[in-house]
Amino acid sequence: MCGESYIEAETPLLMSSKTFPTLSLTTAALLSASLTAAASDLPSREEMWQIIQQQQKQIEALQKGVESSTVRSEEANQKAEAAVEVAEESQKSASAASSWTERTQLGGYGELHYNNLDSKKEIDLHRVVMFLDHQFTDDIRFVSEVEFEHDGDEVEVEQAYVEFDLNDRTSAKTGVFLLPVGILNETHEPATFYGVERNPVETNIIPTTWWAGGADLGGQIGESGFSYDLAVHEGLKTDADNNYKVRKGRQKSSKADANDLASTGRIKWTGMPGVELAATAQYQQDITQGTDGDAGDAWLFETHTQIERGPLALRALYAYWNLDGNGPKAIGADEQTGFYVEPSYKFSLFSQNLGIFGRYNQWDNQAGNRKVDSERKQYTAGVNYWPIPDVVLKFDMQQQDNEGDQSNDNGWNLGVGYQF
Repeated sequence: MCGESYIEAETPLLMSSKTFPTLSLTTAALLSASLTAAASDLPSREEMWQIIQQQQKQIEALQKGVESSTVRSEEANQKAEAAVEVAEESQKSASAASSWTERTQLGGYGELHYNNLDSKKEIDLHRVVMFLDHQFTDDIRFVSEVEFEHDGDEVEVEQAYVEFDLNDRTSAKTGVFLLPVGILNETHEPATFYGVERNPVETNIIPTTWWAGGADLGGQIGESGFSYDLAVHEGLKTDADNNYKVRKGRQKSSKADANDLASTGRIKWTGMPGVELAATAQYQQDITQGTDGDAGDAWLFETHTQIERGPLALRALYAYWNLDGNGPKAIGADEQTGFYVEPSYKFSLFSQNLGIFGRYNQWDNQAGNRKVDSERKQYTAGVNYWPIPDVVLKFDMQQQDNEGDQSNDNGWNLGVGYQF
């Protein structure tokens, strides 16, 4: 049974030699028909050329599109880069502006006076002063002070110098600066001193406010509490027409005659809180800058003390000029001297301060000739009221006792001052 089934299953796969030629002919016929049909579906040469041209145009169009896209991309990149550069420059400018404002300071002070004196009864916008300081680096800075006096009748540059920190204890400055002498010459904002007017000794003998063009070297001397200043600067220029008065000789760095320079040295001690002791010496070979053969060299000596102990304070100053030459000696101007003593007491009232003071002033610009009655004395007493530390209201009374035929200038004064 099994053998028979196997033979029957295999029988259909067997072909006789008669069957093979018949299949071959049939297959050839079918293949030929397919090729004939495929050949009849192919485009002609003209159609192929049109197809190729259309494809070429499409390729060119695609290439243009790619190129255009590349150009637009490059333009977009350029614009983006330009925008970044503008943003960076803007940021740098903003940073520079921020740095400039952070390193630059504005300030100032001013005072209005009402004088009811024998010599004058007037209201005077005595001065308005503006400060402009700039810190270039941690070690280099610029300091300036411009003053408008008497409602703008006078405009003066009192300071304009560059200062360099040479180390932690030493600095140097060059330009126009206030000379290191006296109490008020370097610190004279109205809220820092008593009285409507600056004291007559520092005004007529020092003479405050006194500035000059030159150079200064100063610094601390170890941990001793001592400091020093050494300055070389323009000198005074006075003569017989001005009775050799030193105040008349200030050149104020305006086309200043520099035939003869002056040298100033100061030593100061602040080793105890609330105490300042100082001494200054200045020398000038020719106080007339070569314009007066009857005058020669000049020396200034000044010493002062400031002491503050709680509400009590004391200021005292002495200044002395010695001028050489027959011209100053003939009128007693070879010696010009003065001093004052000023005690004060300050009350604190509800975060506000009220201070009272008295001051004795004595000065003489012709002290060298005892036959000339030129000595002046002034007694001043008054009150300062500070509603805030940087604003002050002032009242004082003055009484003079001058020698000879010099008129006494008596009366009282009111003032308002500010600083910021």
